[in-house]
Amino acid sequence: MADALFVHRLHFAFTITFHYIFPQLTMGLALLIFIMKTIALRTGDARWNQAAKFWGRIFGISFALGVVTGIPMEFQFGTNWSAFSKLAGGVIGQTLAMEGVFSFFLESSFLGLFLFGEKRLGPRLHWLSSMMMFIGSWLSGYLIVATDAWMQHPVGYAIEANGSYALTSFWALILNPWALAQYAHTMLGAVQTGCFAMAAVGAFYLLSQRHADFGKLFLRVAIIVGVIAAMAQLSPTGDIQGRIIAVHQPPTLAGMEGLFQSGPGAPLAILGQPDMEKRRLDNPLIVPKALSFLTYRVWTAEVKGLDAFPQNEESDNIPLLYFSYHIMVGLGTIFVAILLLAAFKLYRGTLYTSQATLWILMLSFPFPFIANTAGWITAEVGRQPWLIYGLMRTSAGVSKQVSAGNVWFTLLGFCGLYVVLSVLFLFLIYREIDEGPAGHTSAPGTPSQPQPAAAD
Repeated sequence: MADALFVHRLHFAFTITFHYIFPQLTMGLALLIFIMKTIALRTGDARWNQAAKFWGRIFGISFALGVVTGIPMEFQFGTNWSAFSKLAGGVIGQTLAMEGVFSFFLESSFLGLFLFGEKRLGPRLHWLSSMMMFIGSWLSGYLIVATDAWMQHPVGYAIEANGSYALTSFWALILNPWALAQYAHTMLGAVQTGCFAMAAVGAFYLLSQRHADFGKLFLRVAIIVGVIAAMAQLSPTGDIQGRIIAVHQPPTLAGMEGLFQSGPGAPLAILGQPDMEKRRLDNPLIVPKALSFLTYRVWTAEVKGLDAFPQNEESDNIPLLYFSYHIMVGLGTIFVAILLLAAFKLYRGTLYTSQATLWILMLSFPFPFIANTAGWITAEVGRQPWLIYGLMRTSAGVSKQVSAGNVWFTLLGFCGLYVVLSVLFLFLIYREIDEGPAGHTSAPGTPSQPQPAAAD
């Protein structure tokens, strides 16, 4: 059963990691598209409208792939995690059903209107469709985060006579403090993904001297929004999330920080490698007392290390937890530096001619996907060995009748299918970028001509 448990976890980790490539992009782009449509409506500049429609097509492709890759995850609750579904379905079924019935259909319906209904809707109603698409996308994100937050910090439930969990307070589930903090942090990460994707395309257009006017629009919006999102993700949202973990999941905090020994004035590890045999951090680069201050706002506060908890209560993969957390934080810090540099050059009027900065922006687009994935790995591995923290062990939630061989077979099948989907996605995105926002490809060295603008 231990082997089967490992493969069940690997199977779900693979499908959800691949799936999340697409929602984080669409949730980020939803805000940026709405901003572009708002500017277009207020200024009457046709370029902003063309830019919004271009990114709407990118959104549509990503949304379709997100739907296709999200459906298997719903089935996995029954096929791979039936014991968990049986006991916890009365709670998590609420938010998952709402996500499908309300936010998914809201988002998909108005996406259709946005992509195909502009002529019939007119400028104001078309702007409204972008707003509703944005609301649907972000509402969908909240309901999914609220589901995960209940597994991290269960609230508003009662245990029935048969051992299942029943929801006693819908509002406790929806307004879970863990969900509020996690949602803000998650959505800011998604916004950065959208901003870096938009900035990368804008930089590509300027470097290749194609659609240069649209490239400048993309860079301006992406950098201004991206700077705000990147700084807000580090603080206050990242800080709030960390302090909530310290209160409700102290073993997780210790594992994230590689803190093996409890004590006052706990240091913050910038670098190092966890040695699980000797229960220490090798080659550490630390900031003395910084962890105590960041956690409790007191330099000499005591922070519990892994030695304060039974080993069966700590994460079953401390190195993965430690490295994923540090990758997330490290990349987040780099994002702030890149975006501040780009914002400074934008303010000085030198960004569009700075080849080095444009290359940095163009080549940086994969890293927000990595950072967001590392963040989710931190959250899910940190919760282990609990499937529902403090209530249900992960080993108790799997489907007992499904063997490791069966799971390996379907996992390999998904791997093959997702390779095909990846190639299809990249081809469709390439075609849209090559065609450009104006619906045609400009000759190399010839920027597409802008429409008369009311305001730049």
